[in-house]
Amino acid sequence: MEKEREPRTPREKYGEELRIRRVAANMTQEALSERVVCSPTLISHFEAGRRTPKPDDAQRIDQALGTDGFFVRWLVDLESKYADHFANAAVLEPLATEIRLYGLSLIPGLLQTDDYARAVLRTASPNYRAEDIDRRVVNRIERARILDKPLKPVVWTLLDEAVLRRQIGGPQVMAEQLHKIADMAEAGRIRLHVLPFAIGSHALVESMVTLMSFTDAAPVAYVEGLRTGHLMDDPAVVSSCRSAYDLAVGDAVSHQESLALVRATAEEFDHGQR
Repeated sequence: MEKEREPRTPREKYGEELRIRRVAANMTQEALSERVVCSPTLISHFEAGRRTPKPDDAQRIDQALGTDGFFVRWLVDLESKYADHFANAAVLEPLATEIRLYGLSLIPGLLQTDDYARAVLRTASPNYRAEDIDRRVVNRIERARILDKPLKPVVWTLLDEAVLRRQIGGPQVMAEQLHKIADMAEAGRIRLHVLPFAIGSHALVESMVTLMSFTDAAPVAYVEGLRTGHLMDDPAVVSSCRSAYDLAVGDAVSHQESLALVRATAEEFDHGQR
């Protein structure tokens, strides 16, 4: 019996239409990428539904394929519930077979508890509406459902010690958050390493980073700053980011020592010692 095909997402439909129009125009991915001024890999991501073009890219696609604004207009239906700079990274997370997280000053979003996420989001703006915060917390927690599977994706979690010490939301919020990290590490769901203050500088001291690997696509790296983020798929850049991650892991304490440190810090927060 033929296996029933899962419904295609709007992004996949967009990508399939792009492939059809490109083939009809007798253009290769390489040829289209030259007209759009991007890499052939990015065109491949567009066609697979892993990425969506920016408006300027969609406009150049329409010009190259003679589609009279078709792909620009369709973008409206693909609007993400995430910030623009993170939208493409959010699409890739559920497709990844391995995710390597590094938290420089905060617990990475995929691993945050409701209360920790709420405390972070509340302090991100001087003015906010409760319903907006609620919506963003729900979106963040929904992302974490990819971790409900016991084995995939494989998740490495590297945390600067500052992440453990910075009190976000108060002692009980921190205790709950750190116990969650420790529970996941103890259960074997994540590989955990902490970069202690004592090592001083390290290869990732300047930025957070997320590395994602896939079965049928090239790996990517995502970095984020204040109100901005950048998803990178250039092989040389991604390789450099991965090397920096490996160097930092080499400076970190072992999985078992990290687990013990996170658990002990959580218990200090539990007892109001911080």
